[in-house]
Amino acid sequence: MEGTRLRVKDVDFERQALVVREGKGSKDRVVMLPVSLAPALREQLAHARRLWAGDRAAGCAGVHLPDALDRKYPRAGCSWSWFWVFPQAQRSIDPRSGVERRHHVHEQALQRGFKRAVEHTGVAKLATPHTLRHSFATHLLQNGYDIRTVQELLGHSDVSTTMIYTHVLKLGGGAVRSPLDQLSPLNPFAPTPAHAPAQGLHTGAALPLRAGRHARESEPPCYLPSPAGPASPERAARPACPVTPSCTAAAASAS
Repeated sequence: MEGTRLRVKDVDFERQALVVREGKGSKDRVVMLPVSLAPALREQLAHARRLWAGDRAAGCAGVHLPDALDRKYPRAGCSWSWFWVFPQAQRSIDPRSGVERRHHVHEQALQRGFKRAVEHTGVAKLATPHTLRHSFATHLLQNGYDIRTVQELLGHSDVSTTMIYTHVLKLGGGAVRSPLDQLSPLNPFAPTPAHAPAQGLHTGAALPLRAGRHARESEPPCYLPSPAGPASPERAARPACPVTPSCTAAAASAS
């Protein structure tokens, strides 16, 4: 209903905003106008203006206005600014007043059109026009917008209602990842951390180092002491490393 009752004056292309009248909680609010929809919306307004001009030429009554506004501005319903953005193709009789006028498109027509669009795109999940509202909130939170901003855009009076959408962020591929996916033997496509420490580094274990490109194969391995922790009994029992040219070169390069 927030979309079907949209009026021409509530569309602001310059500020890229839409004014929702008597929306969620019977309150007005301002939402963004997607730039990608602006060309199609301008075409829709051109179509609506042709219908408005035809009604004026036929001398038909203007669109329905709230009672207080209708009494204060009797001719406002005939103006272009109060006309519907999505008017019905045919005029009908207003059951409240018996006057023939043009109403906005019925919400059931939008629901049927949305259902056909879902079937045409091959979406297997159950979806309604209200699903777009849920997707709107979820995607905003996934993009990092704060909960208060989403609350204002949705028109929720209580932030706890908006918090329901944060539960979706805790599930699925975009939230907490299962530790099982980090096991390389089970997942050969698991990425290797770019900054993972080398095996044995800063863990108290000794690192064997073969220094120099031309080190002789007969040289015993050189063990560099770990920077953390005292020497273990195993390391204390290890024979001292002989001083070799390769060890000297490795120490110089390490410093």
